[in-house]
Amino acid sequence: MNGLADIVRDAGRAGDRIGYFAALYRQVTVEVRSAIQAGQFEDGARMDRFDTHFGNRYFEAYDAWRRDQSGPRCWREAFGLLKDDDTIIVQHLILGVNAHINLDLAVAAARTSPGQDIHALRHDFLLINDILGRVVLAVQDSVDALSPFMSLLDKVGGRTDERILDFSIRQSREEAWYSAVLLAGQSDQEREATIERLDIRAAVLARLIARPGGLVRPVLELIRHTESDDVPAVITHLDQAMEHASAG
Repeated sequence: MNGLADIVRDAGRAGDRIGYFAALYRQVTVEVRSAIQAGQFEDGARMDRFDTHFGNRYFEAYDAWRRDQSGPRCWREAFGLLKDDDTIIVQHLILGVNAHINLDLAVAAARTSPGQDIHALRHDFLLINDILGRVVLAVQDSVDALSPFMSLLDKVGGRTDERILDFSIRQSREEAWYSAVLLAGQSDQEREATIERLDIRAAVLARLIARPGGLVRPVLELIRHTESDDVPAVITHLDQAMEHASAG
């Protein structure tokens, strides 16, 4: 969690959009830690390991990108748009969510509970999903304050509670479980091939999120011209999304 706080702080100082998703994810880790401490999981120690594996996937992708712009394809798609002024705030967030759910979540779960142990993880995995969904929705509400025309995405069918830019958070979370069960039962060689397929699929989704077609594109252009371009202020606002949600 300290690592995420450092990334968020440094990104805020530098005006680096990498802090957008990091701010969202930091709140996920805070909520997971709170749930562990409150005894909400069936196995708190196991979920502590899961949280570490899940976080390490992000840190490894972040470090690889900073080092030589390498790392998983889907994360390269997300990080590669950080300096693109045409990409709106919610796209940066969903690109990170896409990579972390459609690739990292399943890998982290399988590492935490390999083999038949994966089935015992089901209840706590679903609780993690609930936390992810709750934080994403709070951040989505926070984005509305930064993007006055975000509601226009509703009008063109691009956003509902769990669907943003044709990316379904709920569906991705459900698919991650089936991917986790598959990975948990595979050999090292099979697992490597499956992770490669998941990465390719997530990268394809990332490109669709980054460059949607149809009626969504002109709406995104309008949003881009009206939303806040003060990157440090946006990071600060996103980093306080759960506080805003509680106050509301």
